[in-house]
Amino acid sequence: MLTSRRSFLATATAAGAAGAVTMLATGPAPAADAAPVGRGSDGAPGRVRPGFERLAADGYGLLAGQKVGALTNMSGVTRDMRGIVDVMHADPRVQLTAIFTGEHGYRGNPQAGKSEGDAVDKPTGLPIYDTYLKSGAALAGVLDKAGVDTVVYDFQDCGARFYTCNWTLYDAMVAAAMTRRRFVVLDRPNPVTGRRALGPVLHRDQASFVGREPIAQAHGMTTGELALLYNGEFLPRSAGRRVDLEVVRLDGWQRADFYDVTGLPWVPPSPNMATPDTALVYSGTCLFEGTNMSEGRGTTHPFEMLGAPGLDGSWAAAVSELVLPGVYFREAYYTPTFDKHHDREVGGLQIHVHDRTAYDPVRTGIALLVTAKQTYKDFAWLPDHYIDHLAGTDQVRHLIDKGASTEDVVSWWQDDLAAFTTVRANYLQYA
Repeated sequence: MLTSRRSFLATATAAGAAGAVTMLATGPAPAADAAPVGRGSDGAPGRVRPGFERLAADGYGLLAGQKVGALTNMSGVTRDMRGIVDVMHADPRVQLTAIFTGEHGYRGNPQAGKSEGDAVDKPTGLPIYDTYLKSGAALAGVLDKAGVDTVVYDFQDCGARFYTCNWTLYDAMVAAAMTRRRFVVLDRPNPVTGRRALGPVLHRDQASFVGREPIAQAHGMTTGELALLYNGEFLPRSAGRRVDLEVVRLDGWQRADFYDVTGLPWVPPSPNMATPDTALVYSGTCLFEGTNMSEGRGTTHPFEMLGAPGLDGSWAAAVSELVLPGVYFREAYYTPTFDKHHDREVGGLQIHVHDRTAYDPVRTGIALLVTAKQTYKDFAWLPDHYIDHLAGTDQVRHLIDKGASTEDVVSWWQDDLAAFTTVRANYLQYA
């Protein structure tokens, strides 16, 4: 499996990167010195313009004469906090006829693993079609039922492979390709930068809704770049053809930009992705969803607070001894209000990132797993080995069970990561 995946990744070409793509853009990707960090083309500090702003400024020309369905959720907002659905519905230049949404629903109430089901959006009267856990022919049927010509996608990602909006995007692109519909992606920043890809690359034998295709655990791409990658590398195999894809690029965003320099408001794209700081750690600490330990759901700092009943300060001490770059660990105690160990006191730690440029969330997540197994006597993987789906491989679990060090585990995936990084470079749109 590993050999065939490497061979697959190595076949990427510049022609594949182009695909059937047009850009609402002003030429090629900007040079590194095109604009200061966090500034838009007008030079104003913090004026990064997301794809929707550029679409609207162009008079919605890409959508002219089309019945449009918006695939979005609560994170699809304008700078002044209006939902893009509300804005487009009120504009006579857009024939918006449907809303599609995924996990957590359109307005964002359901917790992880839940959605709202089909409904009617009261403010607009538009039908809402639930796509959660639908794919292939079933999702193609949803698009047929909605009767749209073009799907417009606008979600805020958090930079991690297992964040399900990435696979809602993928599944919807496949369905659009199957039914020969247009697909428009309104790009948004990767909140934890796009400097690098990190972590293991998914093995297809671990494919699930937290990872359909072989990308890195922290992909280091924007949503638009992921869409281009999907279209160039994966859709010809999964859908039999590429989708008619258009990506409306960001203006003013650079790969080293963290979210707080963009000037854009943060709306939690899911109930437990409360802040960009949550996103900063998530691509590593979400691995604890595959264990019997709390990943901090039911606290005010999900994915930053980790622990289990009966655990003391020995875990924080053990991981602190590794002197991982950019992060401190504080002994902490908390009582989750829901999810694992709810209403029980949990001992563990809180993660404090003090140098986010040096910080490696995936390496840190592995170090936390390694030291948790060493210090928590009741540590266990969930019986369904969900950890393998999250990591994209069973080797992380096997290596940790054999007593491997953090460096041993991280070293294992470096060849795969290098191959993915080579492919990824063909689809990057920003300097």
